[in-house]
Amino acid sequence: MAEHWFISGANRGIGHGLATLVAERGDDVTASVRSERAREELQRDVARHRARFAIVSFDTRDEDAIRAATQTVEEPIDVLVCNAGAYGPQRQSTLDMDFRGALDLFDVNALGPLRLVQALLPNLRKAENPRVVLISSGLGSMATAGATNIAYRAAKAALNKITQGLALDLQRDGIIVVALNPGWVRTDMGGRNAELSVEESATGIVATIDALTTGDSGRFVDYRGKDTPW
Repeated sequence: MAEHWFISGANRGIGHGLATLVAERGDDVTASVRSERAREELQRDVARHRARFAIVSFDTRDEDAIRAATQTVEEPIDVLVCNAGAYGPQRQSTLDMDFRGALDLFDVNALGPLRLVQALLPNLRKAENPRVVLISSGLGSMATAGATNIAYRAAKAALNKITQGLALDLQRDGIIVVALNPGWVRTDMGGRNAELSVEESATGIVATIDALTTGDSGRFVDYRGKDTPW
């Protein structure tokens, strides 16, 4: 049976890979992008898909824009993938921090997904098997030592904590919530030397999401469905 996926940040990278993969297999997709130019490019790219493919535009920092865009979505949402994110300022070490840039990064990577989940809760509550997937990173794991790109690491660690809270708060609604580590992927953010192609990561992520049950809610898993240490 076809499902309805809502995927944020779907115009490039992992989000684009996920959106095209599930559309090609016949699922319905609502994809979000940040700009009108990105919307036009994605619209041309997905024109060949048979499934219903809707595109909405908003910046995840803007709560009003998110709510305005999501109010146009009336159907139940089976899978919400909060993928839109950023890597942050150039200066983000503990000894040389662009504090304004770091705060903006937290706004995008930690609070942006929460804004989107809250806006789409009515749609998730109407689905039979609702799943929320917050795209995190292995760099957000407290078990992963390192001081480079510390603002990004800290923002993803914050997102992981938000995941745990959402999983508990939405348990009564039967909504599954997980944080997902997509692996090191060859995207604009991951770079050319990354281990995985977008297709490899996206294929694993979709299989992992398909297999989620209520017992998985609150986990931090990777693209293969294996646990990542918090």
